[in-house]
Amino acid sequence: MVEVVLAGALAGVVGVLVVLRERAFFTMSLTHATFPGAVAAAILGVSIPLGAAVAAVALVAVAVAIGRIRSQGPAVASGVMLTAGFALGAFLQSVAPLAIDVESFLVGQVLAVTGADIALTAVLLAVALGVWALAGRHLVFSSVDEEGYRSAGMRPWAPEAVSLALIAATVVAIMPVVGAILGVALIVAPAATARLLVRDYRWMLVLAPLIGIGSGVLGLLASRWLDVAAGGAIALVAALAYGAAWLARALAERGVAARGAAGRGSIEARTP
Repeated sequence: MVEVVLAGALAGVVGVLVVLRERAFFTMSLTHATFPGAVAAAILGVSIPLGAAVAAVALVAVAVAIGRIRSQGPAVASGVMLTAGFALGAFLQSVAPLAIDVESFLVGQVLAVTGADIALTAVLLAVALGVWALAGRHLVFSSVDEEGYRSAGMRPWAPEAVSLALIAATVVAIMPVVGAILGVALIVAPAATARLLVRDYRWMLVLAPLIGIGSGVLGLLASRWLDVAAGGAIALVAALAYGAAWLARALAERGVAARGAAGRGSIEARTP
């Protein structure tokens, strides 16, 4: 439960950055890119988070290099990273079968987390909060108006590098909770839900971690009550929260439009 709370908070805080910078597809690609590193680490008998981190750094470097090719772009680079990463993980698992269940890398195995996993998540949460406190305005400015940020004499690559590093570290940290495949749900869904409900990024930084924590806790409890995988339950709760927020906003907007139309009709009826 401690790991779920920390992971939900971390995913929410970093997820705001993902949503503001429109890096959801990149995040999904990165979650797949960590899979071969985790498998390789298990084969070699070393730390799985370390192996996932090395794979993430290597494939991010490849994606950045592909993205610099004018005829390709970041979307193509993310697509290549997604498919290549997952394919490499499947290949490694097939040539060197593991004694442990590879499915735990894909959907998480939260009941097997260690003290080191909890410590890593807590440290990254503190780092993410510190980055937002020290450089939040730069991150937001460069996210919403990159050309204006460059025209102001600042370099967009710096906040971009910080953003990619935080996203990669978060993907690695929450792997024990939701795995390599479902990690994008816990990162993106709470922040996207918060953006439907509030517009100010500062309120998003409050609401998104709370939604992430709620998704984690409810998903973990549901997995116990229903005897289902915790990672899948957590991701599903996060997705349902987004769906509920979208429906509530749509109904609210329809109600406002209906009241506006009724008001205009009454004015026209009173007009001679």
